Amino acid sequence: MTAEPEHLVLKPRDVHWDWDGLPVRYLDDDAFLTHFANVLNILLPEGEDWFLTVFQQTVPMIGDDRLREDVIGFIGQEAMHSQAHQSLLGHFHDAGLDTEGFVAQLRWFFQEMLGDRGLTSRAAHGWLVERVAIIAAIEHVTSFLGDWILNAHALDALDKHEKAGAVLDLYRWHGAEEVEHRAVAYDLFTHLDGRYRHRVRAHLVAFPVLLYWWVRGLRCLMAEDPVGAGKPRWRDWYRGARRGLLPPPRAVVRLFLSYLRPGYHPSQYGSTTQAVAYLASSPAARAALH
Repeated sequence: MTAEPEHLVLKPRDVHWDWDGLPVRYLDDDAFLTHFANVLNILLPEGEDWFLTVFQQTVPMIGDDRLREDVIGFIGQEAMHSQAHQSLLGHFHDAGLDTEGFVAQLRWFFQEMLGDRGLTSRAAHGWLVERVAIIAAIEHVTSFLGDWILNAHALDALDKHEKAGAVLDLYRWHGAEEVEHRAVAYDLFTHLDGRYRHRVRAHLVAFPVLLYWWVRGLRCLMAEDPVGAGKPRWRDWYRGARRGLLPPPRAVVRLFLSYLRPGYHPSQYGSTTQAVAYLASSPAARAALH
């Protein structure tokens, strides 16, 4: 077994892709597969901008130099994720995929419902820590997705449009960085609070809410598909999972249960070595070095 790096300095990578010519259905010309993945391009720009707002407020509260360095690196990486997915969403908007209504709902959710709420002193501190716990629970899901896409070799075998390779690089670059910084939000929550019941409470709220937005986003994208895609069906998910093109439902159940373990830590899942190896070979990440 290859040893994991002991302490990786997290750094943002200034990546770019050219989406010109990318078809709306870029994964096997399949509306469900493509829009299941496209939900990420709607959720992430709004969600990760909210991550940044919350984490920037925590930096002065961190008494550990190494953790502060990790949180600052996390903020830089999440900012690039948001920009990258926003660029792809803009391409689809130009192609006739209107998601403005759904994005406005998400923006209200993150900025208003999960915003600062005008609180002060102890109430503001408590609400900030609560949101860090929610972000740690969400990062449990995003690091799972990152590990999954790095190992989803069936995607490589698809007869893809040449530009679909760029989208796969986007998802794998993002997934690799999620694996790379998978412990930062959890360690920050542990540093600021760390109580098991608070962790579990945040997970029990965040997990179903995230699934709700995912399904809602999928329905929106299928309804807006310019060719006409109908409604998403459970059997489409099972079909994609059997082909190795989507995470299987049973893995999502295990994902939910694993966060409830008292001895849980994100470092127990995924491979930093594999993530770093992908980032060293990613066409966009390599181009960002020059």
